[in-house]
Amino acid sequence: MSKVAHYLQEHLVGEVMVGTDARRYFATDASILQLPPAMVVYPRNENDVRKTARFTWQLAERGRVIPITARGSGSDQTGAGLGSGILVVFPAHMNRILELDTKANTVTVEPGINYGKLQQTLHTHSRFLPPYPASIEYSSIGGALANNTSGEKSIKYGDTRAYTKSLRVVLANGEVIETGRLSKRELSKKLGLATFEGEIYRSLDTLLEEQRDLMTGLHRDVTKNNAGYNLLDIKRRDGSFDLTPLFVGSQGTLGIITEAVLSTEAYTPQTTLMLANFDSLEHLQNAILELRALSELPSAIELIDGNVLQQIHDLNPNQLKEIITPPFPTALLLVEFDSSDRQLKKSVKKADKIFEKYAVTAQTATEPDQQQQLRKLREATGTLLSHNEGLLRAVPLIPDAAVPPDRLRAYLEGVYQLLEAANIAPAVWGHGGDANLHLQPRLNIGQVGDRQRAFRLMDEYQKLVLGLNGTISAETGDGRLRTPYLETMYGAELYALLQKVKKIFDPYGTLNPGIKFGSSLDDIKAIVRSDYTLDHLYDHLPRS
Repeated sequence: MSKVAHYLQEHLVGEVMVGTDARRYFATDASILQLPPAMVVYPRNENDVRKTARFTWQLAERGRVIPITARGSGSDQTGAGLGSGILVVFPAHMNRILELDTKANTVTVEPGINYGKLQQTLHTHSRFLPPYPASIEYSSIGGALANNTSGEKSIKYGDTRAYTKSLRVVLANGEVIETGRLSKRELSKKLGLATFEGEIYRSLDTLLEEQRDLMTGLHRDVTKNNAGYNLLDIKRRDGSFDLTPLFVGSQGTLGIITEAVLSTEAYTPQTTLMLANFDSLEHLQNAILELRALSELPSAIELIDGNVLQQIHDLNPNQLKEIITPPFPTALLLVEFDSSDRQLKKSVKKADKIFEKYAVTAQTATEPDQQQQLRKLREATGTLLSHNEGLLRAVPLIPDAAVPPDRLRAYLEGVYQLLEAANIAPAVWGHGGDANLHLQPRLNIGQVGDRQRAFRLMDEYQKLVLGLNGTISAETGDGRLRTPYLETMYGAELYALLQKVKKIFDPYGTLNPGIKFGSSLDDIKAIVRSDYTLDHLYDHLPRS
């Protein structure tokens, strides 16, 4: 492998590292998995990425497959940023804003740019990117694109895909393409290209036409779904064609994104935040459904259950002392509105009436200081994530799934039953308006018994979600952790269709293998860490 590293270093402007320290550092991300790369490449430009991909393609043509995995800031909880071959790490050099177009309200960026820093820049121009994740301060835009990330604002504004206008992508063979919505005439030109790009367009267009009826099975009645590939938004009825929705959320398995043009929204710092407490899951669900039916959607509907509040109180009784005290409600909602002044008052008034019907108590905060106090309720989940007792700690085993909003009550009840059966203290939070929940059970994955319990819980959790017609991958992608359940979710025919798409773009299997396809539960068990930590995130407070 040193010969490969020496060859790459000779031909790249960026650095190539094979040292033990670098490989050990990049062997982990925010997941429970550990997989050291053979080498680490820090590309300085797109040409470095192109040369690296071209080299691995040429080796694969001769029968030697060396995986190539794109890596951002390592905040992924599914193991998608881990690879056994060449890890291409973007934040070191490819981290710039290339253009800020104040007329078109777009921003062109490299994948390694820190999401939080980009957001700060946009704020100075009264713009923002709404689908930011909770990990905004320590994640990269490239990771958000790879995962089609969404967050608290997505109930109103949508996911990352909705804000991605076009991409520059390095294909498996090193070719560079630009994506964007093509007209029928423009598509015809692409179909005639005598290049790998042309071959991809021809093969994919044929597949989509032949499997149009089958593809409808990819739809789920949920607000977010990142399981598999998004094939439904590529070709429209007018004949237009765009690969952008396919690459966003593909986790580096179809190509490596080197540049993105993103649209932005007007930033409204003046918002109204409401807190409502509920004494039953039925009332909670009813309130959410009526909030979702408002003519002006809230910009956030965040859920925290009473178990979270109790556990935070047990760990640090003073953390929430000025905001909420025992006995804690069954659950609470933080509901935000960010519309214009006139619409804002109407929306808040309607929300008040909803809470009068279903909530035990409700309050409204308009001043920034008051709002920050209430936001501490949601942010306090970081206390659970970062707390440990020896090797016992919250682990991201089943952090991301969603069901239809009208099944939220059944979802929560099912989760409580699973955790109780596993003798694990329940604690659930997340994006209530999307029925997209987060839970990180406290386990010591270094113990054989807890590891076995963890995988039993994973199995039962996926069954629960799929039994409610949900998706196993809602806010982020499948990664390694959820790959073994992808075929169960979609069935053999749809799974085979997704595999054909992968084969079109990556015939030799060099692009991030083991993600979305090729990872069994036994494969995952073999690379579970013995001591899960968040050491590389303690400059920040870990969020979920």
